Amino acid sequence: MANLNVYDKLKELSIELPPVAAPAAAYVMCVQTGNTVFLSGHIAKKDGKPWVGKLGANMTTEEGKVAARSVAVDLMATLHAHLGDLNRVKRIVKVMSLVNSTLEFTEQHLVTNGASELFGDVFGDAGKHARSAFGVAQIPMGSCVEIELIAEVA
Repeated sequence: MANLNVYDKLKELSIELPPVAAPAAAYVMCVQTGNTVFLSGHIAKKDGKPWVGKLGANMTTEEGKVAARSVAVDLMATLHAHLGDLNRVKRIVKVMSLVNSTLEFTEQHLVTNGASELFGDVFGDAGKHARSAFGVAQIPMGSCVEIELIAEVA
């Protein structure tokens, strides 16, 4: 990751980190143990409200990919708030994505690429991660996508 400044990359991509969301229930947004940071699931938002939708019913794979990318931005905002400097991220270790989808929808992995590709763009090789993508019957507040993340930090 030498010479890669995460904030320069975010600026190049015209990404401004939003304010960190508050937990919606009895949990915290992130927990660090040792050099590992676990981020709680973040739901997709549009115009500051839950991005409601169901893939395969009223949302396309491309729309879901955009939603997943927006979740990645929120996850980075939470990491920034916790660490004070995103350049401390040594590796995005694992991403788990839940996609609100119909039984027939089978492109959860393509939806999740919206987040995965952004992490690669921002963090370079350190953004390449292990991943799971699931189709689920519902997500809190009807959101279309929820993603959680595990990162190794310096």
